Formats: sequence, structure tokens, C-alpha cells
Amino acid sequence: MATGEIKDGRSFDRLINFSDAIVAVAITVLVLPIAGLSIERGEATVWEVLGDHRGEIITFFFTFFVVSVMWLTHNRVMNELRGYDGPIFWLNTSWLSIIAFLPVTSALYGDSEAGWAGAGGDLGGSGMLYWGSMALISLNTTLIVRHARKNPELYESEQPTYDTWRTKYRGWIYVTYFLSIGVVSLFSPTISSYGPLGFFFLPLLLNNPGSSTTGKTN
Repeated sequence: MATGEIKDGRSFDRLINFSDAIVAVAITVLVLPIAGLSIERGEATVWEVLGDHRGEIITFFFTFFVVSVMWLTHNRVMNELRGYDGPIFWLNTSWLSIIAFLPVTSALYGDSEAGWAGAGGDLGGSGMLYWGSMALISLNTTLIVRHARKNPELYESEQPTYDTWRTKYRGWIYVTYFLSIGVVSLFSPTISSYGPLGFFFLPLLLNNPGSSTTGKTN
């Protein structure tokens, strides 16, 4: 589609519905690596089975939570727009492709106990793949916002104001945060295993008092 052509109305609604459907499928598929867990008669208790697969289980719940928050941010951003143009379409498509691929990166990362709880060991690059994917998802959302700010005609009504460093750099901070965990995982899986804790504290740091976007992440 032409870069400057704005698709609104039903076309925009279909894009949002399409995006929501892909996220719904991807977030559901996340459970597949642990869906087949079972107890062999006389061999283990349910707690032993859960303990043996703690990496996959922790990865599932954490990824489910993070993707939910990312979808919430994506939904907020898209709800502020009246339509989309070429750059928004391709950035959104890129965002969706990484979301759809996330069950693969999540499964690879969850298979390695080194990914969580300071277990040590070698992640074999799965940490960089997982956290790099998270960074790319955040980057695409950030670029959508950046493009929309430069093209106020895309907004439904008045363009939102971004008058604090929190609202201006929030997306870039999350991109850097996820990417940093991935880089650290290449050298020290033990240290990087504690990186996800920051995801629960960053919203407090980036909270913008009085803003409707409080606690959201790009």
C-alpha cells in the first residue's frame, strides 16, 4: 500500500481484529511445551514432575504475563489512531511475526534450566534469542508510536502529549532492558536469570503521575 495512504474505518478494524487473533493464538500455543506433562505410575509425584520441568513452567507463566502486557500497550497505541498507513502496517506486521514466533523462542529457553533461578549452565544462545525477541517486540511498538507522533493525521482526535522523559523514552528503556538481559545471558546465565525481576519494578520507575498510560510498557 502507498506510504501516505491512510486506511481507516472497516479496514482499520479488520487490522486490529487480525492482530488480536494472532496474539490470542500465539499466547495459547505457549502452553504446548508443558501440555504433555504426565506422571508415570510408581515413578514420580506431581511435585517431582513440576520440579523437573520448572524451567518450561516458569517460562510459560512469565512469557504469558509479558505478552499480555505488550498486547495491552499495543491495544492502547492502536486505539489512539483513526487508521493506518504503510509504515504502520509493516511495523505491525513485524510485531505480529515476532509474537507468533515467540512460542518457539520460549520453548527453547524453557528447556534450559540455566535460564531461571540462577541455575548456571550454558544457554546455548537461547537466552539471546528469547530476550532479543522481547526487545524486537518492544522496538516495533516504539517505532509505531514514533511514526504516529510524526504524523498527527493518524490520530483519532487530539494527539497525546508526551511531556516527560518517562513518556518519551519508556519504549526505548524497555528495548534496552530486554536486549541487555540477552547480552548478559551470553556470558553469565546465572546473572541474567535474575533479570526478569526488573520487569515487575520498571513500571514503578516509569510511572507517569496523572497520565492514562501509567504502568504500560512498549
